[in-house]
Amino acid sequence: MTTSTKLPTPKVIQVDTRGAVILGGESPETRDSREIYLPNYIEPVSHIAVDVGGSLAKVVYFTRSPEPPASPSIAATRGSSPPSNITTPSPSSSPINISPPAKPSHRHGALTPMVLDNGPHTSLDEGSLRSSLLRRVSVQHFPGGSLNFVRFETEKIDECVEFIQSLIHHSATLNGVTIEEMRKGVKIMATGGGAHKFYDLFSSVLEVEVRREDEMECLIEGLNFITLIPDEVYYFSDELIHFHSHLSHVEKQKNNPEQLERPSANPPQYGVIFERNTTPQLPCLLVNIGSGVSVIKIDEDGKFERVSGTSLGGGTLWGLLSLLTPATSFDEMLALSEKGDNSSVDMLVGDIYGQDYGRLGLKSTTIASSFGKVFKKGGHKSNFSAEDISKSLLYAVSNNIGQIAYMNAEKYNLERIYFGGCFIRGHAATIGTLSYAIRFWSKGEKRALFLRHEGFLGAIGAWIKNITPTEAEEA
Repeated sequence: MTTSTKLPTPKVIQVDTRGAVILGGESPETRDSREIYLPNYIEPVSHIAVDVGGSLAKVVYFTRSPEPPASPSIAATRGSSPPSNITTPSPSSSPINISPPAKPSHRHGALTPMVLDNGPHTSLDEGSLRSSLLRRVSVQHFPGGSLNFVRFETEKIDECVEFIQSLIHHSATLNGVTIEEMRKGVKIMATGGGAHKFYDLFSSVLEVEVRREDEMECLIEGLNFITLIPDEVYYFSDELIHFHSHLSHVEKQKNNPEQLERPSANPPQYGVIFERNTTPQLPCLLVNIGSGVSVIKIDEDGKFERVSGTSLGGGTLWGLLSLLTPATSFDEMLALSEKGDNSSVDMLVGDIYGQDYGRLGLKSTTIASSFGKVFKKGGHKSNFSAEDISKSLLYAVSNNIGQIAYMNAEKYNLERIYFGGCFIRGHAATIGTLSYAIRFWSKGEKRALFLRHEGFLGAIGAWIKNITPTEAEEA
């Protein structure tokens, strides 16, 4: 059964994305969560968005800093791209094992509630407020701020709450106000299933207002916003797709043109291609891969519908590999898969035909049966390495998701297929497999598109939805 809903009458808001740039400082733990520096966005912002899924809790918040980042891109100071006009509905009622810091890691900035800028009893119109802030910029050399991204395991939700609590206390200290005053200006915008499951926990511990937002609406809002950021949307070249989809680990070691941990602004040859049209591209299909998978069709007018999905997602891969390998985190599982050779576990077309099956366009390296070599007649079972098992299962889950995505794109005649969710995590084999499925089944007519902040769409959408006051607050 499918469900369909139309976004409520939108309000136009302004998030100044001119000169936006994704900052450096990449590591295996931050491949999908690097800060987005917004040099021209100076509005006071104090709400914190939380998207709590079955496996992960994602947090997004904005901090204004007293000094610019260490080495922002030249583009950040040019302000060449126009301010974004995001339409937002009114609010309604992989390596994954990350050890978060006890205190906010972004020590250069703080949440800045509007109540602290205006004073509790002062009312300023929008023009006066902006003029006031601009004066502060000229005096303090204030360079805007950064959108921050942090991730926690849902089973360790207490660590997520502790992080948010420390962020609020840290911000109160930097703003020179009491914690009670700080809490008056902070709201938690919660989405995902955990917005309901952990609502009381967030409210009681943090002692701030908590609002629950619709999960699907937030995903679409997050996609619309993040596509405005330069060097955010990318796809693999056909050479790189082939490289990660057909060669064994040994062959890759011999033929690898250049190791690629994560897309960069200067991708290697036969690597990543960034889309330069930084505007929301509708209509499209959004395939969000979390613990399970949701396939969402988005029309050009913003109407959306969950048209398909599958329970075989990131949670499936994580769960089965926990049983079948010694890995204890998604990080370790992906690392194992990078060293694996699925041909020792999977039955390939070449194992059956001894060659390519050219009439059907099937190469000898195409998987005919995932885990097809594990079963042996006569009761004899071979031993299989954790690396080979990890690669085989990663391919099995990714291929299944890719085919479901293609069939829905074909059914609804959609050219653009975005893949999001923490399952992807910038992992080359995963991206290559999803990309190959789309290219193969569409006979080269469609491409899979990916996002550098793939796992944070819901949290970004929840953050965007609270930029402007609700009608009740304005009244």
